[in-house]
Amino acid sequence: MDKLRIDKWLWAARFYKTRSLACDEIDKGRVQVNGLSVKPAREVKAGDSVQMRIGPTARTVTVLAVSDKRGPAPVAALLFQETQASITQRQDAAEQRRLAPEPALAFTQGRPTKRDRRDAEKLRGDAWGNRWSASIDS
Repeated sequence: MDKLRIDKWLWAARFYKTRSLACDEIDKGRVQVNGLSVKPAREVKAGDSVQMRIGPTARTVTVLAVSDKRGPAPVAALLFQETQASITQRQDAAEQRRLAPEPALAFTQGRPTKRDRRDAEKLRGDAWGNRWSASIDS
């Protein structure tokens, strides 16, 4: 076997858990072969370059072999080789995410606490007065 559908290869190489997930990502344009957008039935062969975006990370791999069977992870790792540029880009992005401050820890952002809500109500004043209903005739 020297050629295989891209969705089957992505599944066998363990980039996606199911073939239908691989098909969905291909249809969304997140997978390219040799720089071109493809359809799930596009065949790949050894030597092809596959660019994919999985979540926030982009990966570029070279197809080394094709297999239509999903085997264990060590066997699946033999089907491709990630380019050095892709590895460094992924590591840099991971480092940036690690060093970025947590947005929820900022005092001005995030969900207000109960104390913040009560303080805001005090500043606005009680627009409804002591009424428990929105009707005018109390």
